Amino acid sequence: MKAAARFDLADLRLFVAIVEAGSITKGAAQAHLALASASERLRNIEDEAGTPLLQRRARGVATTEAGEALMRHARAMLEQHQLLRRELHEFAAGARGTLHLYANTGALSEYLPEKLAPWLAKRPHLHLELKERTSPEIVQLVAAGHAEAGIASDAVEPHELQCIRLVKSDLVLIVPSAHRLARHERLRFADALVEPFVGLSGHSALQDLVEAEALSAGGRLSTRIRLKTFEGLCEMVACGVGVGVIPLPAAQRFQARFAFRVIALKDAWASRSLCAYYRDWAALGAPMQSLLEHLRGGAGTRRARR
Repeated sequence: MKAAARFDLADLRLFVAIVEAGSITKGAAQAHLALASASERLRNIEDEAGTPLLQRRARGVATTEAGEALMRHARAMLEQHQLLRRELHEFAAGARGTLHLYANTGALSEYLPEKLAPWLAKRPHLHLELKERTSPEIVQLVAAGHAEAGIASDAVEPHELQCIRLVKSDLVLIVPSAHRLARHERLRFADALVEPFVGLSGHSALQDLVEAEALSAGGRLSTRIRLKTFEGLCEMVACGVGVGVIPLPAAQRFQARFAFRVIALKDAWASRSLCAYYRDWAALGAPMQSLLEHLRGGAGTRRARR
């Protein structure tokens, strides 16, 4: 029994070119082959098929029934090959696949949504999975090779990572407008620890940080309520439920809607910028490079941290 015919893509392209041109000579020219080479390849195709595929006529060629079948499948296979190449190119160019990005609470809530929207809109086949962690956890994950890159505060030890400074994002204390602390422009975080707090719920990296700093200052937060969003937290503070710590951009965004005062924190850990951390630019995948280039915008060039 004769084995199944085996044709490579070059065979199929040549056969389609000949049939569409109606001539071996014209088909060979379209396939960028010499006539002798095209004729020999065509004989091999028919030998491989085990049946005539073309009828030679005085004014060109026409397909046999077997040739019609090969033509139909050849077109489908060549089209699938083009689709495959296009899809693989999208993966290589960072326009397809799933990208994992670690970010702290402030980045996820205030910075990334607006920045990511236009970038993702241009890449309909790319999926982005955002994972919330504290800034120290993000830097450790990237340094250990468990994450390509992450968006975190520059107030953490960088572990020799490279970074792109993205935006200033100080943490501030917000209090009700009539609160006893409202007259202050700047305070130490420890000065507010006697107050009831409004916090963030769930696995909030920012809430973990605030509670850890309270312990470091020798106190413990008395959290009356936890909410999922900065908006809810600001509304509760404005109503006098307690005080809270949030990024300055969030405070500025909601201050026009809710009556609260913004007080700068003197503590070093509260003065920070958001940075994109990574180990080696050349080792980043194309999607991550594209994303970081987009986030960088006019934020400055890549540079090594301390």
